[in-house]
Amino acid sequence: MSPRVDVPIADLFERARAGERRALGRLLSYAEAGGARADELTDLVHPHTGGAHVVGITGAPGAGKSTLTGQLVAHADGTGMRCAVLAVDPSSPLSGGAILGDRIRMDPVVRQGAFIRSMATRGHGGGLSLAVPAAIRVLDAVGYDRVVVETVGVGQIEIDVASAADTVVVVVTPGWGDAVQANKAGLLELADVLVVNKADRPGADDSRRDLELMLDLTVLGAWRPPIVLTTATEARGIGDLHDTLVAHRGFLDESGTLPDRRRRRARHELVTRVEVLLARLTRSEVATPDGLALLDAVAERRTTPSAAADALLAAVIARA
Repeated sequence: MSPRVDVPIADLFERARAGERRALGRLLSYAEAGGARADELTDLVHPHTGGAHVVGITGAPGAGKSTLTGQLVAHADGTGMRCAVLAVDPSSPLSGGAILGDRIRMDPVVRQGAFIRSMATRGHGGGLSLAVPAAIRVLDAVGYDRVVVETVGVGQIEIDVASAADTVVVVVTPGWGDAVQANKAGLLELADVLVVNKADRPGADDSRRDLELMLDLTVLGAWRPPIVLTTATEARGIGDLHDTLVAHRGFLDESGTLPDRRRRRARHELVTRVEVLLARLTRSEVATPDGLALLDAVAERRTTPSAAADALLAAVIARA
């Protein structure tokens, strides 16, 4: 096998902007891997971002999010909109790679013009990879109109989706359970659009009514989350969902709230990056003789964990 040619990132970026999918794939691999190359890529593409509408799709496993996403992208592609999908999958416990089931379910309904990328969570607490903001930035910079982030929908995932998206779509199904559970999970606080998928099943109208009642009891701003009924396997309601997303993007632009959302998104990413850097520096400091001495002092009860942590933080700041 011939060695892989190390193409400059700037060249790959220009090729990706010209429509070369292989070059785009390599850029996303750099974004996912992190490190110096990812930072170089971020610095390069950042001035070219801001045009894409980022849509987060979340909901419980089994809600049909992948099929819904595939149908939505296929519909948007038919209108001339360029779409890309980041399917954030559970990490393999052995390899750390992404499970590609989501991509397999999307492929039959997504046309050639769409770009699908499966990404591993790599154990990140909320399910979203730390690389997702970087990948969104790349897809935005190369000219995609809509970037859909479809998530595993577990744990703290909804919070992470909200931090990475302009528009958050929460997907439920008929018989999804006690409405109080959705309220406890904060879904109504996060959702810009609510979707009752698998609406051909009994109970779809009941689910919509429950959601309407919950919205009535929620303090809402100028935008009341619409409730869209879909049957993704038959592409029913997909056009309505597409139109609703377009309407929400228009609302964000006209109301002036889009900059605020993106500022919060930037804040979340900056805080996360600093936390990662501090964690890396802290692990390095613990491995020094002074750090090991602090560990021994805590283990032997000559100092407290809080006092040792303060000393360790001071040492990290001094070295930074």
